[in-house]
Amino acid sequence: MLAFAAGAVVALASSGLIQSALANQPNMWRAMGALQNARAALMEAEPNKGGHRERAIELVDQAIAETRAGIEFAR
Repeated sequence: MLAFAAGAVVALASSGLIQSALANQPNMWRAMGALQNARAALMEAEPNKGGHRERAIELVDQAIAETRAGIEFAR
């Protein structure tokens, strides 16, 4: 799913639909990619962390949502 989302962003960027947003907010988009990579790594981690892995996933999901909101706000 994350790979699909990342691929969709790349496809949209190459089509020019969000190219200006990417150009104007490269750090936000870079942060989004890093957060998605972090989430993917957490999902692959063993769940034997006393609930900390699950909480980290929740927090990364919140960070992704806030990053998206920031990108939308700046448009």
